[in-house]
Amino acid sequence: MTKKLKSTTNYNPLTIMKQFFLSLLAIVAITGCTWAQNQSTFTQTQPQRIQNLPMYHILNTDSVNVTTTKLKKDKSVMIIYFSPDCSHCQHLMYELKPKLKELSGIQIVMISFVQYKMIKEFYRDFGLSAYPNITVGTEGYTYEMQKYFEIKTTPYIAIYDKHGKLVKAYEKAPDVKELVDVAKKA
Repeated sequence: MTKKLKSTTNYNPLTIMKQFFLSLLAIVAITGCTWAQNQSTFTQTQPQRIQNLPMYHILNTDSVNVTTTKLKKDKSVMIIYFSPDCSHCQHLMYELKPKLKELSGIQIVMISFVQYKMIKEFYRDFGLSAYPNITVGTEGYTYEMQKYFEIKTTPYIAIYDKHGKLVKAYEKAPDVKELVDVAKKA
């Protein structure tokens, strides 16, 4: 003889649907929070130490020592760390040169570690004297900026707003259109 067991569980379809939607909502909430945390970590890839405009000391193409204090207040700054014999740096300058008039309101400081003679030739070859907003110089063998930004390859570009706060940094040469757009908004 078989006995039929009585079920003590009530399988109300409405209760089951509520539990299903509550579980689904919990999964979506947990996933969303995890994704948001990962996104904030992703977008904040620049180290805290470079969030403020650094103090630099360079010898410019006129053999004058220039520091951060020479920058005009309330103007954004683009620092380009480069090497005159770097093909990526030269390529960046060839692409950037037609756009330099658009960047006339931005102070561009090009810093290198190479000898003064090479800096002067680079300045001359690219006709940078036509742009009063551009300063080119060498930090010599101090490597202060190289250490500050932990530069591994050139060109390295950091854009700071008029308050000296980092807007964006590029460890490699970016698309010039993007670079110009970011710099103009800084």
